[in-house]
Amino acid sequence: MAMVVGGLPRAAPVLAEDLSVEILSWLPVKVLIRFKCVSKTWNSLIFHPMLVKLHLERSSKNTHTLLKFIDIKCENYYAYPWGAFCSIRSLLENPSSTIDDGCHYFKKDCYFYVGSCNGLVCLHDYSSDEQWVRFWNPATRIMSEDSPHLRLHSGCYNAGPNSVEWFLGFGYDDWSDTYKVVVILSNTKTHEMEVSVHCMGDTDTCWRNILTCPWFLILGQVGRFVSGSINWITCGSTVNGFLVFSCDLKNETCRYLSAPDAPFEIPIALPSLGVLKGCLCASFNQKSHFVVWIMREFGVETSWTQLLNVSYQHLQLNPIHGYINITILYVSEDEDVFFLASHQDAEFILYDQRNNRISRTGDFNNCHKSSASSYDYVPSLVLPY
Repeated sequence: MAMVVGGLPRAAPVLAEDLSVEILSWLPVKVLIRFKCVSKTWNSLIFHPMLVKLHLERSSKNTHTLLKFIDIKCENYYAYPWGAFCSIRSLLENPSSTIDDGCHYFKKDCYFYVGSCNGLVCLHDYSSDEQWVRFWNPATRIMSEDSPHLRLHSGCYNAGPNSVEWFLGFGYDDWSDTYKVVVILSNTKTHEMEVSVHCMGDTDTCWRNILTCPWFLILGQVGRFVSGSINWITCGSTVNGFLVFSCDLKNETCRYLSAPDAPFEIPIALPSLGVLKGCLCASFNQKSHFVVWIMREFGVETSWTQLLNVSYQHLQLNPIHGYINITILYVSEDEDVFFLASHQDAEFILYDQRNNRISRTGDFNNCHKSSASSYDYVPSLVLPY
């Protein structure tokens, strides 16, 4: 478009690139993706590293959540093909319809949702003797190719695939600006564990082994990313019987952290790790109460603080054959309001601790979904390769 000044055409003024980036960084991803069609220049600008970084910094203040579910019709027990990407506000106000509207299902592949980081989702798949991952940005709908395949018959895993269990984690190393996947292969016959790492974008190099150690029991298949490390809860010879196995992504080293120093009580469901308000948390379904602890300062074992201790009776839940399983999905900034998922009832529970008020806000059993868990998610422009 041109302007006419004194009878002569003159090109319309063009915004400086840095000013364009500043303006665009405030817009939602959906709007920016439409702008790609304006011109080749705009298409390049939308995914310019400077805009991607600035947009991510500003989007991180508007955190969403990724809820993942087991599909009870899927033959692969370990798969989580359902994933719902929701804003916290809409989830709290109308969870059932929000999940249905934002749910994504991979019809051809029963992908395992490993986790989410900076708008990227890591997906895992495997065959009888090897496994691999893909990276996906749901907001831009861009997905990577398969990573190099990790064979299960290599090294100490020649005992056969049936004796091998795998545990996964996905996170971001800000020191090297690299997204990494950690896989722990556990061989129950040879009693050895092997920890391997793959960096996103590395299409030629095989998975790198960073640790081989004696076997130990890991209780959660997916590790939780917090403060530059991926963490799993394990059984250990401690007062309460549990430890946290932590893998630092920057140094690619592993260590044990103490779990909350709480009185030992045999749980009626496996304990689990999560992330609340950017902090590592541990949940315990005990005989009569649901208890949640939060590590206020990562790596400082004395910073474990009890966040929630509520009885099943108070939540109006009855164990089925002595079994009950609750997951915490969200806690408000003032730590008074808790959003929970009851697995056996396939329903959401909103618990206001300050007012001692409980409300059931919907179920997630439609579409054959069950067993909900949550991850922080933020729509971004980050490319999955």
